[in-house]
Amino acid sequence: MQPTWKQRIVRSHRGLAIAAVVANVVIAGTGSTVRVTGSGLGCTEWPHCLPGSLVPVEHPELAMLTQWIEYGNRLLAVVVGVIGVLCLLAAWWSRPLRTRVLLLSAVMTGGVFAQAVIGGITVNLGLLWWTVAFHFVVSPVLAWYAVLLWRSLDEEDGPARPIAGALAQRLLVAAVVVLAALMVVGTMVTGAGPHAGDADVARFDAPVKTLAQAHSVLLYVFLAVLAALGWALRGAGVRKPYLVLLVAVLLQGAVGFAQYLTGVPAVLVVVHVLGSMAVVVAMANLWTAGRVREPATDRVVLAA
Repeated sequence: MQPTWKQRIVRSHRGLAIAAVVANVVIAGTGSTVRVTGSGLGCTEWPHCLPGSLVPVEHPELAMLTQWIEYGNRLLAVVVGVIGVLCLLAAWWSRPLRTRVLLLSAVMTGGVFAQAVIGGITVNLGLLWWTVAFHFVVSPVLAWYAVLLWRSLDEEDGPARPIAGALAQRLLVAAVVVLAALMVVGTMVTGAGPHAGDADVARFDAPVKTLAQAHSVLLYVFLAVLAALGWALRGAGVRKPYLVLLVAVLLQGAVGFAQYLTGVPAVLVVVHVLGSMAVVVAMANLWTAGRVREPATDRVVLAA
């Protein structure tokens, strides 16, 4: 007997979770492409592209390429949303029903709709730097939860039990906190920098050099925490995810310094954004690898 379409979706849950990770990374990259090409207001309306038109049309003041770059990013958001909905359906139709997997899948769907609302507000407010920054920081959060969803499909559902000592757990938390600060300050650097998303958008009124130096200091702090974390996690069986994270951070740091030395060229902005998302994914992967979950009693068997 051929599997039903519901069964196919359920069986594809792991692949959908991985697709959610990839899609949330890619859309951050396309969003940065919108910004560095000055296409942020290529579509002046939301959800329409232009007044009276859902899609790009000829306009005397807006180049067609600019419109399509912005509109293409919106179309990719639809793809991310579809992946999120499929993750949610796969979790809902799975038997036994797993509460934690269902909640993580729901985050994929709710997060995309939240991003759509934030994106609309960002356009309607004319790309104010802090709205653009907020629009970006949601993406690493969704990528983090997508990794948790992916890993949850191979885990049990009970409370998480650390596989290393208390020091390693404190350092893991510290690494996440410093990474979050690093990302936030990074958005401030971009907010004060030359890539506004549109030529007429006001920038964050702060010295870029000072912000970039603060960003660099946080990177050094992050590396120091990672070095201590590597020592604390020795023998815990997480060498591979730790090394992946360390390599991602070092490469990201190299790109950041290249940006600083070359005047923040557009292509490196996109690479840097993709690199930051890769670091978040690697950090989330190490976070999940550093703990195990025991069987839980929240699995509910429902009639098919």
